[in-house]
Amino acid sequence: MKSLLRQVCAPVLTIFESGDGDYAYKPSHRIVLIVMGCLFSGLAAMVVALMLLGSGGDPGYAIPALVFGGAGLVSLIVGTLGNDRAVAKIWGSR
Repeated sequence: MKSLLRQVCAPVLTIFESGDGDYAYKPSHRIVLIVMGCLFSGLAAMVVALMLLGSGGDPGYAIPALVFGGAGLVSLIVGTLGNDRAVAKIWGSR
């Protein structure tokens, strides 16, 4: 199942898994990345809920929902499916 999900998410993963230099990876980085992904995804869900329920569909809420949703999705993909290099690269540790 993981290999199928890695193939589906390959466009995102190849960006972060590329390179051949040294990197500094700590297991806690992966945990924090997954937690951040959950928080950003929850924030995006709350913005969408406010957009639909509170303001009657105001399109001004779409930009924060897309930004937070995209950040959450990328964080969850890299945190769960990415290799150690991808996690280190998203943190900027070399």
